Amino acid sequence: MVVPQGVITSKPNQVCKLMKSLYGLKQASIKWYEKLTSLLLANQYTQSQSDHSLFIKNTDTSFTVLLVYVNDVIIAGNSMLEFHNIKSILHSAFKIKDFGQLKYFLGLEVAHSSKGISLCQRKYYIDLLTDTGQLASKPVSTPSEPACKLHQDTSAPYTDVASYKRLVVRFIYLTNTRPDITFATQQLSQFLSSPTEKHFNAATKILRYLKKCPGQGLFFPRASSLCLSGFSDAD
Repeated sequence: MVVPQGVITSKPNQVCKLMKSLYGLKQASIKWYEKLTSLLLANQYTQSQSDHSLFIKNTDTSFTVLLVYVNDVIIAGNSMLEFHNIKSILHSAFKIKDFGQLKYFLGLEVAHSSKGISLCQRKYYIDLLTDTGQLASKPVSTPSEPACKLHQDTSAPYTDVASYKRLVVRFIYLTNTRPDITFATQQLSQFLSSPTEKHFNAATKILRYLKKCPGQGLFFPRASSLCLSGFSDAD
């Protein structure tokens, strides 16, 4: 920082040293991350090695996770006592606002009931339809044609490559709650550098498939055990 006018320095060519990060500066996000991380580590939280924005605290009586996105924090776990404890610690350090039970976060819609928790991305998908001009399109029953095998064909190249890339990236984010489009999305992602009209038409079919049930998502019953099950098709 250049020395302001009127400030007398003892030596020529001196500059001001930044002692405290200011909102909006390049250093601010780094300093915020450093301070938050050190605070959580000092309170027995461990940082996930696969995702550095995820912090975990596991004791004999409780399991708590914190997910950080910029300056928004989601807390999940099985101990209300630990919830109150960590929120009190964060409030003492940063003066946080508690928005209560999670309802919406980065395009994910969360609905709570006595039976469980459901996740969907309905608004995110409706915005996607609006942005692509497909709001009036006719829904279809499958995300792709079973007999259609995508490859680098000789059809006319799709002119707007950037919009094709953005569309595939948004499909990838939708797979968080719609795993039924994962395979079709994976097929489209192979042609990001040089898509053709045929590839774009296949992407449009995914849009029309999602329109059939835009509010569909994942449901996690409260009575279910914490067990991850996997399935594969041997054929």
